[in-house]
Amino acid sequence: MNGLRDVYLVDAVRTPIGRYGGALAGVRPDDLAATVLRALVDRSPGLDPARIDDVVFGAANGAGEDNRDVARMAVLLAGLPTSVPGVTVNRLCGSGLEAVIQAARAVAVGDASIVLAGGVESMSRAPWVLAKPGKGYPAGHETLHSTTLGWRLVNPRMPAEWTVGLGEATEGLAAKYGVTRQAQDAYAAASHARADAAWTAGAFADEVVPVAGVELSRDESIRPGSTPEVLATLKPSFRPDGTITAGNASPLNDGAAALLVTDAAGLRELGREPLARITASGVHAVEPQYFGIGPVEAGRRALAKAGRGFADLDVLELNEAFAAQALACLGEWADLDPASINPLGGALALGHPLGASGARVLGTLAHQLHRRGAGFGMAALCIGVGQGLAVTLEK
Repeated sequence: MNGLRDVYLVDAVRTPIGRYGGALAGVRPDDLAATVLRALVDRSPGLDPARIDDVVFGAANGAGEDNRDVARMAVLLAGLPTSVPGVTVNRLCGSGLEAVIQAARAVAVGDASIVLAGGVESMSRAPWVLAKPGKGYPAGHETLHSTTLGWRLVNPRMPAEWTVGLGEATEGLAAKYGVTRQAQDAYAAASHARADAAWTAGAFADEVVPVAGVELSRDESIRPGSTPEVLATLKPSFRPDGTITAGNASPLNDGAAALLVTDAAGLRELGREPLARITASGVHAVEPQYFGIGPVEAGRRALAKAGRGFADLDVLELNEAFAAQALACLGEWADLDPASINPLGGALALGHPLGASGARVLGTLAHQLHRRGAGFGMAALCIGVGQGLAVTLEK
């Protein structure tokens, strides 16, 4: 590969994903990030923490307790040596995956040998923000803006159609791609059923680590009793005659995930077998209001770089921001084996803690390929403001 080093994922961990205002709401995002960093180090006895070249973490907010470089804060809170650096990246919902991509690039070109990468989000603890007034001593009222999700403090030069809310934008996407309410509800119910079955079967035992002081043994947003018939009773959330409801959209969540990234020399030093090898990545952008379709071209680009096609995918981990968004993407990807798509459930059930989700889908993919003993897979996400991101792995 033109002198580039092969890049491996040695381990991947995550917290259970908490629902908004739920079991993890009392835990700061920097502490969630520190939890997964510490777990990665503890699970690799051969790793001298001082040998970690860098820590790269994604976070989509950055306005609250995750301010001032949450990656570096997590390093310190995890008890790693103060010589270990950390950098925080933001590609919104793709932040955790972007962190791994940047870590992989550093390893591939020889700038680093051992990097910890991942992402974190506490949507429960996202603050309100108050913009400074244009002049001193304002006489009128000022507005607090929630930073939990979506647009705020919008630049007035932006076209109005670009800055519609995520739900309204997805209603437009569903109409454009002909995704019906019935199809969305059926897809969402299946996601919950697969997630519940995966937890019952112990499929997440190798990747989920506990959070100190919190009683949460599995992802908190899974609804085992969800059926298309039950979901059909929910009212549309964004348009009176719309198709998107609280049941076929991902919830608001809290959580963190991290992966250990290294080269062949690092594997020898750690004395561990890798979960998988990173083979390619792809990124693409679209009109902001059609953000949900962003993964389509990003996935095609990643597969082209890997020299593969959709028929080669043994596992596809597509982050489910909305059922309509996931179905629109899947409809554009030919030759997919339906059994390969989110076999353990997706974000509609497991949850979508924004900055952590990219690391979560990639870690879940890596563990599945490792359990298979061989295989090829891809992780992909849509990203607000109109982007898509994908990474391919091989075992």
